Amino acid sequence: MTFAAGLRLSITTLTVLPVRAGRIDRPVAAVAMSVAPAVGAALGTIVAGLLWLLREAHAPALLAGAVTVAAAALLTRGMHLDGLADTIDALGSYRRGEAALDIMKKPDIGPFGVAAIALTLLIQAAALSTLPVAAVIVAFAAGRAAIPIACRRGVPAARPEGLGALVAGTVPVAVAVAVAVVVTAAAAIPGRTWQGPVAVAVALPAVVGLVRHAVRRFGGITGDVLGAAVEIATTLTMIALTLG
Repeated sequence: MTFAAGLRLSITTLTVLPVRAGRIDRPVAAVAMSVAPAVGAALGTIVAGLLWLLREAHAPALLAGAVTVAAAALLTRGMHLDGLADTIDALGSYRRGEAALDIMKKPDIGPFGVAAIALTLLIQAAALSTLPVAAVIVAFAAGRAAIPIACRRGVPAARPEGLGALVAGTVPVAVAVAVAVVVTAAAAIPGRTWQGPVAVAVALPAVVGLVRHAVRRFGGITGDVLGAAVEIATTLTMIALTLG
């Protein structure tokens, strides 16, 4: 029951798919955060299918990449992009603690956040204009592998309420490491046997660095930090997969 509830929570939290949420508590949240890469792989399969269809229709490469990125944003409610913008705005303010968290709560987006979203979308669209469809699935799974890493035991929540408070510190370190290993190994796609694992191995340590910085600046993680971690890991994986 806990696993099924956790899977439903992961799907409803990370996508717009019409799945009814069940029980919501920290044990369920631990499962939800742990299976996030699987949900990411499913999401990546959907958008990779769209990219394949656009290419089969002979759409210009950059247009196909841009439409695919837009579809991914719609399928995730733009939640991760919003988290990225709020996190970068707060970090760019050089404020700490409650002052930084207040910036993250504001409904508007500052110049740092706007630049972060624009550059992320541009980089992802450009990357998707060249990547094979299998690499798209790898990138989306790697992006969501950031979630159990950010929610591992020992990482506190920055606030006593919200998504961060529900999920922070719920994932055992051994599970977070195992998930990272599985996603890294699964990234060995045909034609990019070594490049996929290297791309994931580059992206996930960046998430560790982001989380540590968030703990220093904010006192812990928030839902926005999770969104930023997803977008950063996804984008870095895409960049690494285009090289060579």
